[in-house]
Amino acid sequence: MRRVRLRLLIFAVFFAAGFAIPPAMARGVYLTPQEFLQQSLGSSDHVSQALWLEEVDKLRAREIFKREYPGFRVRYWQEGETTAWIFDEIGKTRSITFGVVVEGKQIKNIRVLQFRESRGSEIRHPFFTQQFIGLSLKGQSGGLSQSVDGITGATLSVRAAIRVARFALYLSGRTAPNQQVAMDD
Repeated sequence: MRRVRLRLLIFAVFFAAGFAIPPAMARGVYLTPQEFLQQSLGSSDHVSQALWLEEVDKLRAREIFKREYPGFRVRYWQEGETTAWIFDEIGKTRSITFGVVVEGKQIKNIRVLQFRESRGSEIRHPFFTQQFIGLSLKGQSGGLSQSVDGITGATLSVRAAIRVARFALYLSGRTAPNQQVAMDD
């Protein structure tokens, strides 16, 4: 009887530890910006460019993010009609680094590069990110052309991904040659 209790106690400790470890292990760098650009644009020697934000861009950013967007310009990388964007966006309390690739007026890929939250890291998996492929902006509202399924326990991380996707799509429409300025890395 004593052995059974000991085994149950050991099992309970390991079972509880199994649920405590994953959130801490979820934090980390999944892909560096250089790896993301290499995979997205096929080369690592792309020079970043800057898109200067005009007042209309700041207003759209405020609509999307529900707060003032920091900064006056946004860095991006371009290969033909394909643009790659890297953004930090707050999930619940910490920032999540996303990489978004836009081709034409649709999302080609979205990746979580670095995750700093304690919950919600499931958004990094393909079962979630593949929902964004082919999405575009619809109408004057600037919403995504289709809804994105949420993940229980990752609501704020999902919302952060949606905001970043919308902003990347919006900005990719503003990357006309006369608005680009090369930047050093």
